[in-house]
This record gives sequence, structure tokens and C-alpha cells, in this order.
Amino acid sequence: MSTGPDLSGRTALVTGSANRVGRELLLRIAAHGADVAVHYRTSEAAATATAEEAREEGVAATTVQGDVTDPDEVDAMFDAVEADLGTVDILVNNVGNFDPRHWQEIEWAAWRDVVESTFYGTVLCSRRALPGMRESGWGRIVNVGFADSDRGVAHPVNFPYFVAKTGVLMFTRMLAADTQDEGITVNAVSPFAVENTVSDVSSFPRGRPASFDDVAAPLLFFLDDRAAYISGQNVAVDGGRLAEA
Repeated sequence: MSTGPDLSGRTALVTGSANRVGRELLLRIAAHGADVAVHYRTSEAAATATAEEAREEGVAATTVQGDVTDPDEVDAMFDAVEADLGTVDILVNNVGNFDPRHWQEIEWAAWRDVVESTFYGTVLCSRRALPGMRESGWGRIVNVGFADSDRGVAHPVNFPYFVAKTGVLMFTRMLAADTQDEGITVNAVSPFAVENTVSDVSSFPRGRPASFDDVAAPLLFFLDDRAAYISGQNVAVDGGRLAEA
């Protein structure tokens, strides 16, 4: 096991962890000893492959399917994880759909999908995870935000995503205040663009997007018992981009 938090005996659920950023975050959590639940909505084969790779770290891993915008499905997701692995100690709210069109071109159904998956999904999963964390007196919730949302930047393209991610950061601060005496921390990690981006990276700080390791580093820090007094915080993983403004 590499240096970092010892998560042995903990159970982690990472939403949207069959592919891309969620997958990479889950595998790094597994590498530090936590049993893991790979969540997916439609990517069953990818989720199964991710769980198999997590087991190579010597931890237990399961897959769980569900729509994070549906309260009943969220309850069923957590019930399944608890039956297989026990109480969810670590929740990473990673799911967040986006639509890179101009806001006037986005159909209302697509607006709802972006806002509900990104913001409502974070709220519903956090609300469902809290009873178990409160009962055990230990919990870590880390929400995946977006770097620009911390300063209220709004763009005409992908606008519902920015609105939803701003809500995620506000929710992070509120929930941190609401759980401050319960052994639970709530924080956010907010990349600008990650290595799987299809954007032109030539103008990015340091000439590249964030690597998966760049995003995982603050996440693992927030999970460490040595960070137990840190809650309600957001780390922008953007190479210093916001410092230019």
C-alpha cells in the first residue's frame, strides 16, 4: 500500500465509478484498503471490470446500479451496498451530467437531467449516507465540483452544469456546518479539466489538464484521519488557473 490514509475496515461508495474520473478515484481508494462499491446507471460491463480491478488490491468490491436522481433507487442502492459490504463510511459524489451547448439550445429535459444528476444526486446520496455515518460516529463525504463554480463564473455554454456545481459547493458548506460535531467531514474537490478531456489543452496552465492523480491527491487527504478537523472546504485542481483572474 502506498503512503496516505489507512482506510482498512472502511466501505466506500463512489457514484458514477464505472468509467473515467469516478473509476480512477475508486481504484485509488481501494489501493488504500477500503472495500468499494462501484456505482453505475447503464455501464454494467464497465462497472464489473472496475470491481474486478479493485479486488486485485485485496479488498472486497461490489457493483450497484441505480439512478441517483430517484430517492427510491438511491435507497435501494445503499441497501444493496450495506448488505454486501456494511455501512457506507465514505461517499464520493461524482455523478454529474453536462451538456456543452449554448443554454438557449438545451431542451428542458436536458436541463433537468444535468441539474438533477449533478445537484439532486449529491443531496439524495448524502442524505441517505448520513444515518449510518452518524451512528458510527465517523464519515467522509467528498463532492466533486467544478473549479469555476467556486467564484460564481457563468458561461453561456453548459450553463445548467455550472448552476448545479455551484449548488454542490453551497451544499458542501451547509452540510459541513450541520455535521461538525458528529465525526463527519464534508469537503469538495473541483477540477477544471481532467486528462480524459477532449478540449484543446494548449492554453491550460502548465500546458496540460489535471491528471487523475492530481484529482485523487486532495480526495485522499480529506479521507485521512489527520484531516478530521477540516470540513466545508473546496480544493480547486486547476493548475493555478483561478489565480490568473
